[in-house]
Amino acid sequence: MKNKKLVTFAASAGLLLVTIIWGAAFAVVKNSLDYVPPIYMMAFRFTIAGVVMSLVFIKKLIRIKKEELIHGVGIGVFLFLAYAFQTIGCNYTTAGKNAFLTTIYVILVPFLNWILIKRRPDIFSVIAAALSITGIGLLSLEGIEGALSMNKGDVLTLICGFCYALQIIFIARWSQNDDPVLLAILQIIVAALLSWITAPFIDGDMNWSVLGNSDVILSMLYLGLLSTMVAFALQTICQKYLAPSLAALLMSFEAVFGALSGVIFLGEVIPPRGIVGCALMFFAVVLSETKFSFLRRKK
Repeated sequence: MKNKKLVTFAASAGLLLVTIIWGAAFAVVKNSLDYVPPIYMMAFRFTIAGVVMSLVFIKKLIRIKKEELIHGVGIGVFLFLAYAFQTIGCNYTTAGKNAFLTTIYVILVPFLNWILIKRRPDIFSVIAAALSITGIGLLSLEGIEGALSMNKGDVLTLICGFCYALQIIFIARWSQNDDPVLLAILQIIVAALLSWITAPFIDGDMNWSVLGNSDVILSMLYLGLLSTMVAFALQTICQKYLAPSLAALLMSFEAVFGALSGVIFLGEVIPPRGIVGCALMFFAVVLSETKFSFLRRKK
């Protein structure tokens, strides 16, 4: 029992580290978009990560099973769709609403998991998801009028959140029997290929001379090696030991660390309601993890 709790704690800490890496990437992406179009940026980051991981784990790839190949490709398609819909949607809506609507997967994961795997969420998971999405709303949204309106970008971002939810669920399901490292490599390679194929149609031509800019190179290396290779490998491995609903809650902290990176690197300010939102998200994770069992009297 103690070992199980220790493993759960370590896996939770690993996913939080993932959200810190992704949160720091917020500032990197924001600065890099001035030089590299969004889908090309996806192509670069996934390609860098895919090539390095393939070289490091070449022996694993040689021994890959048919089921692992199919599962990895499936997860990769959802990963690419999530990133693409999020990126395109951001062009038609505010950054705050884009961040908020993306994390709708926090609400979707418990119920999609119930539909697909017949695992009914408990009341604590449902309340925690609702608290988390409320907290993200306080952190991300700027006003009630904008929050209640819906445009094309918002719809695209909602589709992105749905794709993220499916990616989380299928990683949790298939990593139980498949090699999580192989699943991570395959989803990254598939996302890279789909990004290169679609980039010319979505972004048009790219100014390749920007690759001579050292800042751009460093940004792509950060996104490829840390934000993609390390982060997705950790996500896939850690999710093997966590319930999908808890994993979704922990991953939603990307919004918190993204806001903090904006404060540290871009001079942005978190308003008081945003601090309340962060507190609600923390409370949601505590509720989901402990179910307040420490308050119940032992009979």
